[in-house]
Amino acid sequence: MGSFNDRERGFEAKFASDEAQEFRATARRNRMLGEWAARLMGLENVDDYANAVVKSEIDLPADEDVLRKVSQDLVGSGLSVPVSEVYAKMDEFLAIARGQIQAGD
Repeated sequence: MGSFNDRERGFEAKFASDEAQEFRATARRNRMLGEWAARLMGLENVDDYANAVVKSEIDLPADEDVLRKVSQDLVGSGLSVPVSEVYAKMDEFLAIARGQIQAGD
């Protein structure tokens, strides 16, 4: 029974590690998305806006909340960026973030 328990602990540790990496990748994606949107809106303090986007995910952890925040902010600043474009950027930035984390960046 010892080897079964060892395997089970190994799977649990791998799952926890994968979840932590995904959390970091999502936070990094949100930062990149916030920086992208801030530049589109012409904001002077890109970091403040990027932090607000990251915080929106922490307050209500769901991609839809981040998508809604960024989309509404873009519209509010007078830009007509389709939601599909924001969603595509989220996918693009998540892939980049995962690659960076796997590379140890």
